[in-house]
Amino acid sequence: MSKLTDVPKRILIGRALRSDRLGETLLPKRIALPVFASDPLSSVAYAPGEVLLVLSIAGVSAYHFSPWIAVAVVVLMFTVVASYRQNVHAYPSGGGDYEVANTNLGPKAGLTVASALLVDYVLTVAVSISSGIENLGSAVPFVVENKVLCAVAVIVLLTLMNLRGVKESGKLFAIPTYVFVTGVFLLIAWGAFRGLVLGDTMHAPTSDLEIKPEHQGLAGFALVFLLLRAFSSGCAALTGVEAISNGVPAFRKPKSKNAATTLALMGGLAVTMFCGIIALALATNVRMAEQPAHDLLRDGQPVGSGYVQDPVISQVAAAVFGQGTFFFILLATATALVLFLAANTAYNGFPLLGSILAQDRYLPRQLHTRGDRLAFSNGIVLLAGAAGLLVWIYGADSTKLIQLYIVGVFVSFTLSQTGMVRHWNRHLRAEKDPAKRRHMIRSRAINAFGAFFTGLVLVVVLITKFTHGAWVALLGMVIFYATMSAIRRHYDRVAEEIAAPEGPSDDSVRPSRVHSIVLVSKLHRPTLRAIAYAKLMRSDTLEALSINVDSAETKALKEEWEQRGISVPLKILDSPYREITRPIIDYVKGLRRESPRDAVSVIIPEYVVGHWYEHLLHNQSALRLKGRLLFTPGVMVTSVPYQLDSAEAAKKRARRRQDWNAPGAVRRGPVEGGGKAKAPGGNKQSS
Repeated sequence: MSKLTDVPKRILIGRALRSDRLGETLLPKRIALPVFASDPLSSVAYAPGEVLLVLSIAGVSAYHFSPWIAVAVVVLMFTVVASYRQNVHAYPSGGGDYEVANTNLGPKAGLTVASALLVDYVLTVAVSISSGIENLGSAVPFVVENKVLCAVAVIVLLTLMNLRGVKESGKLFAIPTYVFVTGVFLLIAWGAFRGLVLGDTMHAPTSDLEIKPEHQGLAGFALVFLLLRAFSSGCAALTGVEAISNGVPAFRKPKSKNAATTLALMGGLAVTMFCGIIALALATNVRMAEQPAHDLLRDGQPVGSGYVQDPVISQVAAAVFGQGTFFFILLATATALVLFLAANTAYNGFPLLGSILAQDRYLPRQLHTRGDRLAFSNGIVLLAGAAGLLVWIYGADSTKLIQLYIVGVFVSFTLSQTGMVRHWNRHLRAEKDPAKRRHMIRSRAINAFGAFFTGLVLVVVLITKFTHGAWVALLGMVIFYATMSAIRRHYDRVAEEIAAPEGPSDDSVRPSRVHSIVLVSKLHRPTLRAIAYAKLMRSDTLEALSINVDSAETKALKEEWEQRGISVPLKILDSPYREITRPIIDYVKGLRRESPRDAVSVIIPEYVVGHWYEHLLHNQSALRLKGRLLFTPGVMVTSVPYQLDSAEAAKKRARRRQDWNAPGAVRRGPVEGGGKAKAPGGNKQSS
């Protein structure tokens, strides 16, 4: 079985890495930027469109509010980046928002942040990949016609790439991320040059369409509510900022400095691209609608259900570069790729946070262990499964998925920055150095403003998005919170039960006697070996036990037992309903009731076979019996293996595979001390 599974595993994710090579997987800034910042960088592909989609409810006249919304998003972005630069210096261990909230606000706040981040990471994968499919669909119709299938295929591919290890996947991700950033800046520069210098009039493919407003002439509270909702949608540009603070351990030394620099660079690039796309969308008369089939009009008539609404960035690229030109195709492809790879932010953040939570006993311990490639493989697979399920449920529709988005990230933003204020207050009480105090006071002011601003945005997001799908994200957070609390209670209860007592206890007291039972079905070599082993234990009582399900076979067993003169007494239990497990369990429990201070040792002879399919033919009764006996106190179960010929052959094959060297694996040639080189097996090879 191991051979069958190991070969494809090695092909897909590569050779296993030694633990002492963990340092080789650490990232320089040029790789860390695309790995951890691809989410906020790629959000310019859908965040501007979400702003225009919401404003279209009031008609195209409301589009003139979009620059002010962009300014508000930029201020928020710089506030969050400045705040998180304080985080990475204060908490470089990689716990990020969870560690900050847990340390300064208590376990409940920490668990709330963890729940929010886990939900947000799953949504990051679902939204990014769904949006990438839609962008790629603007150039390749087949993709958009089979959205769910293509999205799931991309999730599987990303999962395999991340299972190979963060540094290896980071190198693959760097190229499309940098091509995308370069392409967007080229788009902005060329669009500005054409419009401002050449005086060209650029038209988006939808510039000749009209928008039928759902609510015309909004004013007062209704207009304010609409603008707040548009702002909350634009805040999708901030998702993923926290991933850098969670991923500080993956940076090369000096870790905190490199992470802070990467944060600042990411913030500058993201806001520039976001504002540039918004400006070009207005200049080229892009039209977007939440329900394009009904609300977009051509010559006064709805465009109909056959109309496919391309993302804003695709429409702007068509206006600036020209539909179908080389740069249009290049940017569309790079946008789709970087959106797919933006999910990698979650693929790095979710498993790392899961590992920290598992270490704190809030998640299963399997999430804390690294896989063959030194990545947190179990967390990666869990994230992929959850994101794939969301994509399937919502039909890979980014507009529907994005309504669930950003609630979790602003919960973590707000609690994290509040925790940082507490952090600086605690340190200020003990710090006497005036220079350090000034630095702490400045940092506290940044975090306090960040907590206030992100808290305000959280309220706006909850109010404006709750009925549009934000309640699903909140429900997910509640489920995560309850599940992790239950897991922690379980681990705490188990730890309390198995803790070694201070003085003597029943567990350390030697049993009065040991009653050993050898289970016998037939008299063969495995049985004889098990009896010989049982005699070595020198039990107070030793007996063989067989179940009578066939009278003829039981009679033959008795006769052969007496003929061989085996000194161990044989006891036969009748089983009128032909059960094997229940009579043995009842007999063992009866022994425990008669002598509660006695230990019962059940010895089971088992065959060892060499092929996976042979396991299906043997030892099923033994497996069931061992599973039942595990729940019987005072009973020890011992398996006595007997290796069949197929097992010995399998062992020899494994030894040959271990000693085998692939062609070229053994270096031949002159070495120090002479012209002979020694092969790994010890045979001398001629040079």
